Amino acid sequence: MPRTNSRLCVVLVTVIVLIGAIPASFAAQKKGPDVIWQDRGDIGALDLFYGAGGKAHAPDPSAAFTFVKEDLEATSPKFDVKDDQGVRWKVKLGEEPESETAATRFLWAAGYFTDEDYYLAEVKVAGLPKLQRGAEFVSAGGIVRRARLERKSKDVKNTGTWSWFDNPFVDKRDLNGLRIMMSLLNNWDVAQTNNSIDEMDGERRYLVSDMGATLGNTGNSFTRSKSVPKDYAASAFIGATTPGFVDFVLHSRPFLLSVFNVPNYRARTRMEAVTQHIPRSDARWLGARLAQLSEAQIRDGFRAGGYTPDDIEIYTQAMRKRIAALGAL
Repeated sequence: MPRTNSRLCVVLVTVIVLIGAIPASFAAQKKGPDVIWQDRGDIGALDLFYGAGGKAHAPDPSAAFTFVKEDLEATSPKFDVKDDQGVRWKVKLGEEPESETAATRFLWAAGYFTDEDYYLAEVKVAGLPKLQRGAEFVSAGGIVRRARLERKSKDVKNTGTWSWFDNPFVDKRDLNGLRIMMSLLNNWDVAQTNNSIDEMDGERRYLVSDMGATLGNTGNSFTRSKSVPKDYAASAFIGATTPGFVDFVLHSRPFLLSVFNVPNYRARTRMEAVTQHIPRSDARWLGARLAQLSEAQIRDGFRAGGYTPDDIEIYTQAMRKRIAALGAL
């Protein structure tokens, strides 16, 4: 055999061996496309009261829920329950149930992936012990008030978190739209730990999985708030603009005297960059999509969070104003 052919055979065999040596775990990591946005079709036809999970997945307030375990690692009081159909739910109490439920409705309508969250003013949980956190939201007989229930699906596998500054969508319109949504909803806690990658339906879905720190005022620990309609309505939305780019407002930098906690100060300061330097064209694209929402749909999104009629009115008008501002860029 000629020397050239012999060398070629050696190279081919080497390549085949190397391909076979690729770890199965690496192949699994590459399974399915990375996605962060999905076209919702006719936005004006979406049901913002039930959101991503729809009415079919909504919890039955009269169902028999049974306590499973308390989650002591989360920031907000949380515990797991099962309903009489065997569906598992993560119950969240505290300041965030209303704001998180409503915020997920608008993220979903804009085309972004969210958890399946529902708000119940009252739910009865059998076997509920004295909670270490959130006991003030529980009455005699296991009656739990102001609860957000997140549906847990066996078909969803969480594979980690993702960074706003290092992901497959940097500088792409789909990510830029999500960045704007953080400001539109006044989410002052855009930490990486609140972003998750979920494997579902053959895709690796990138989503913001905690939207509780929203619908109030952004800022430091003294000025920020959650789920406060008047704060939301009074806060700024659009900051600096240039012919090609827009800086949306998201204050997260800690109070100056807290600078001694350098890691936290740096992390919080960097969060403010999440909603800055966004192309005007991407902002107009998002605005055009959100403009398809009717006033009734916007009201339904806030109604889903259990807000009062007066609060819904404040939020609805403030949201409409922000959507109009996007379209005017």
